[in-house]
Amino acid sequence: MNGLRLNVPNVAATEETTSCHYVKFGLIVTGKAEEEHLPKLFKSLTESRVCNFEVIRRVGQRSPVSSEKRKLEMVMSGKQIPDKDETEIGLPARTFLGNDRCRFVILVDDLERDREALADKVFERYRDALVMILKKEQRFRVAVHFLVNMLEAYFFADAACLNSGLNLNPPVEDYDGDVEDIPHPKNKLRSIHPGYDEMEGGGKILSCLDLEHVLSRSDTCAYLRTMFAWCLKVMERNPYFDQAGYSEKYRLRDGILSHTTDIQLAGI
Repeated sequence: MNGLRLNVPNVAATEETTSCHYVKFGLIVTGKAEEEHLPKLFKSLTESRVCNFEVIRRVGQRSPVSSEKRKLEMVMSGKQIPDKDETEIGLPARTFLGNDRCRFVILVDDLERDREALADKVFERYRDALVMILKKEQRFRVAVHFLVNMLEAYFFADAACLNSGLNLNPPVEDYDGDVEDIPHPKNKLRSIHPGYDEMEGGGKILSCLDLEHVLSRSDTCAYLRTMFAWCLKVMERNPYFDQAGYSEKYRLRDGILSHTTDIQLAGI
């Protein structure tokens, strides 16, 4: 986590105490299926009727800037982030946030196995892209979170939904280990259901996915749990929202969190 804390607010801004009777989350995503269906992942929160989730932008997946030449060019031109990060990530986030203190932005990307070792640096690039052009009072209203290794991983934590969504025969059982450790969930899914289509099939599964069941084990799904922990801290602004009930459902008190993304919880 070295080098990340400078970009993550760790002191409360006065705006953080604003009471929000309705929270709007804008999602920046990196995949087509996520662009179409990711808000369904948060249906257990929207059922509270105090928030909603909408995709505001799909962008290409980013990796850390490794070219020394490129870094030097940015320094010489006085730029802190690449131009496309500013135009595709920072500006859409700033526009969505506006002056509405009850609006928040989450950038959600896959963190595949071959990028796992780069998690901190990928996180840092996305954080920079989000916060560098924001006003100081806006910066605590953005976050970066990962689906590990991709969205389909979490389908294996809810076999009942997976079986019904794809009419699997024979049916499968809940994955025995941590689904965030499955090397390539989409390939695994296609090995048991060759006709799997992420746009159609993924949408059906997300519509019935039981997040409470997915997060029922305290020793699994660290990245996913951290994302929902961040959302719930935002939703604490609503004085009528039962945050404690959701904390129990998602095992927030005793469940593992991501060492890469949990630093953002201190900025809310």
